[in-house]
Amino acid sequence: MTARAAVAKNLVVLLAAPIPTPIGAGPRYLLPPRPAAVAHAQPVGRFRCTDVASTRELAHVELFARKLVLLLPAGIGISARCSYPVRTTQPTGVVDYVPAAHPTIGDLFAIWGQPLSAKRLASFRGTVTAWVGGKRWRGDVRAIPLRRHSEIVIEIGGYVPPHTFFLFPTTR
Repeated sequence: MTARAAVAKNLVVLLAAPIPTPIGAGPRYLLPPRPAAVAHAQPVGRFRCTDVASTRELAHVELFARKLVLLLPAGIGISARCSYPVRTTQPTGVVDYVPAAHPTIGDLFAIWGQPLSAKRLASFRGTVTAWVGGKRWRGDVRAIPLRRHSEIVIEIGGYVPPHTFFLFPTTR
């Protein structure tokens, strides 16, 4: 490989690498894991909390507010007795869901008890933008479907270059 080809290859790798983004600090950035309805296993919209084991898939959701990371907490959609068809078990942004339920980002936020709209993301207000697989989402942000291994980025208050992929674990 020529020196020029090696430089070009390294440049491509560098440009594809994730850009480290600081995690937001302070009370506005510390979002709760679940509302009282989930803690008490009450119905949330069309979803019920059950103890039935179902086949689940994984999607990855990244949230940014004012160019800082908002952590998607562990425990969304999980109560002491059951879980909802959309849930998080770790604070990594990985969402596991039941594909047969056809859940959306809006369902995740409803179960989480956090607002999401074209002008609001949790406690932040402004214009909400979204990307799926690195491509701009032009419709209602709440309608973004959770699909196997999708990379979903939602931002408010500034642009952070969206990731196009996520390295999912090979085993659960």
